Amino acid sequence: MNPIQKMQNDRLRAYYAAEKAVLSGQSYTIGNRTLTRADLADIRDTIDDLINSGATLEDTTYKIRRSIRAVFRD
Repeated sequence: MNPIQKMQNDRLRAYYAAEKAVLSGQSYTIGNRTLTRADLADIRDTIDDLINSGATLEDTTYKIRRSIRAVFRD
């Protein structure tokens, strides 16, 4: 996997986490401050753009496996 693809996959994971946070509550209050999360439509548009550009949630990094050969003797 090239570095750009890895970065896009990481961004896609982050945007899904942001979407989950927004879906759990658009705004929240800490003390006397009220904070509002990002716009869900913008997050969905970015997720769609990342998927259309080839980003995936699957880790396609494969490790090289070495085979071991054993010869049993009497």
